[in-house]
Amino acid sequence: MEHKLIIGLGNPDPVLEETYHNVGVLAVQWLAEHAAQNDVPPAFRSYKNLFAYATIGTTTFIRPLVYMNESGLAVKEALRVLKAHLKDIVIIHDDSDIAIGDFKRATSGRSAGHRGIQSIIDQLKTQEFTRIRIGIREKDELHRKKAGAFVLSPITAKDKKVLEGVFKKIFPLSSGL
Repeated sequence: MEHKLIIGLGNPDPVLEETYHNVGVLAVQWLAEHAAQNDVPPAFRSYKNLFAYATIGTTTFIRPLVYMNESGLAVKEALRVLKAHLKDIVIIHDDSDIAIGDFKRATSGRSAGHRGIQSIIDQLKTQEFTRIRIGIREKDELHRKKAGAFVLSPITAKDKKVLEGVFKKIFPLSSGL
């Protein structure tokens, strides 16, 4: 039986917890809670200061404990410690080129400027891993903002509901990713 690692990218700083750049971590938390199928949230255990993880069935949900730009260190160590293969990982992260409410699945590709993804590519020495890119850009922007102008902004209440809808769409996929 295959064992999947679903890894959500973000930043460990509590001040940044509810920002658009932490959508990957928020997705993993949500997916883990719903995979548990009970009213008790899963207990995430820490491995050193690199990542926190919770295993439910054949899936391990991972939240890196390093900053976004160092995500590759946590992913590489999680693969080693949990004895997983590259084909077993799914990285979930924000994407400022996709409108909020949408997501895309990719099995390879460059970082497109996402420093967390670039860190993973640099550490694993490959672009060949599955990722789910969750949109965070306003749908009807009149003027295209630079990602740095909004990724660290707090997620609005309206957008939290939209993102939860995205997580619900991803959830059935999480077992077969």
